[in-house]
Amino acid sequence: MTQEKVRTRFAPSPTGFIHLGNIRSALYPWAFARANRGDFILRIEDTDLERSTQASVDVIIEGMEWLRLDHDEGPFFQMQRMDRYKEVLAQLQAKGAVYPCYMSMEELDALREKQMAAKEKPRYDGTWRPEAGKVLPPVPEGVKPVLRFKTPLTGVVGWDDKCKGPIEFQNSELDDLVIARPDGTPTYNFCVCVDDMDMRITHVIRGDDHVNNTPRQIHIFEALGAKVPVFAHLPTVLNEQGEKMSKRNGAKAVTQYRDEGYLPDAMVNYLARLGWSHGDDEIFSRQQFIDWFNLDHLGRSAGQFDEAKLRWVNAQHMKMMDDAELAALIKPFVVAAGVDESRIDADDRLKRIAGLFKDRCDTLVDLAGWAKLFYMDGIERNAEDYAKHVTDAATPLLAAFATAMETVEWNKDAIGAAIKQVLKEQGVKMPQLAMPVRVLTLGTAHTPSVDAVLELLGREKVLKSLKST
Repeated sequence: MTQEKVRTRFAPSPTGFIHLGNIRSALYPWAFARANRGDFILRIEDTDLERSTQASVDVIIEGMEWLRLDHDEGPFFQMQRMDRYKEVLAQLQAKGAVYPCYMSMEELDALREKQMAAKEKPRYDGTWRPEAGKVLPPVPEGVKPVLRFKTPLTGVVGWDDKCKGPIEFQNSELDDLVIARPDGTPTYNFCVCVDDMDMRITHVIRGDDHVNNTPRQIHIFEALGAKVPVFAHLPTVLNEQGEKMSKRNGAKAVTQYRDEGYLPDAMVNYLARLGWSHGDDEIFSRQQFIDWFNLDHLGRSAGQFDEAKLRWVNAQHMKMMDDAELAALIKPFVVAAGVDESRIDADDRLKRIAGLFKDRCDTLVDLAGWAKLFYMDGIERNAEDYAKHVTDAATPLLAAFATAMETVEWNKDAIGAAIKQVLKEQGVKMPQLAMPVRVLTLGTAHTPSVDAVLELLGREKVLKSLKST
């Protein structure tokens, strides 16, 4: 028997920018599809016309492209599928699974108030539900009805959730869901089911805020004669204060992390560990994540975002990167920092600068901050470091060093030998020379090895810096 091809989906609403909590709900279905050689579908649930915006759609697509969460089909837009929803709605109505309800909002509110006063759960009471032998109220004139789905009155509805384990609801706790508004437009829970049926979705991997929708959707799938997908409801992602991550609670758009110099593979690595694990592995490649990913190791407790941990993960990925690849990524940041692109393209130094400084940087922005110093005519020096190291005592030492730098062969080994020779002649130790040289050439006392830094700066720039005390 041929195994059914895995098909997953990410179905965001474009009602605000997409943050890390949202994008994790894209990462897992994407990884599951890739791990099983399946298909990953992007669907935009844009039926909330008042709040949906094109700008939000753009950020969703841009964020996914940056993280390289490529989709095989889509993006599909629900508003473009309205004719299909109405067609399926008519089929359900014809088979008696849906009925018109003429209860007004005022009547519904009054019913709920009465139920709450009696300490009952507020719910629709089935006034307009047709049953054998039941006489329905007279249809009021000029009122357009909503359409309600006939939920089974008895029994249970349940599923084996791949993240939370077995979940059950009593059907008696579920009232008859409105699946079309008075103007005929279908509602969220119905549209989702038609989409998942038409798109042959086999696994629905989404946030646990959808758990209460699931029993209703299972009933709709069954009424449609569609196969019910496998469900996995992911725990919430919390912000650093322990609140649910949201725009209101200070969450940033996914694309902002791109602009702050994070690597897409590092972000995928970090997000993967916010609700899934592979033993004690903390740092892994995108391919390893795909190879290892399954639904058996999803966490059941909420993951908490930690920006310091994200920076650490990003730093580890930067260290592992090829220098030339890293140079290509930092180049736009160096240009954005004010360096003319033609200066960068004039030689091959950027690759070597990236290799020299990557071990001490957390982000591409940090690394670009170092790199720009090698191309700028003037640099800003740390005042505290300058006062501490560029002293009167250092002046003759720096003068001797500048003289040596005027004639030395310009490569790292020769510069290193010249430094040792000056130290020997002046009778001083390395820090007494290296610290003021660092401050004068790069503006800070804390840099990688002086000989490597000086080689990359170039003789002219070094001599100019040494003489600008």
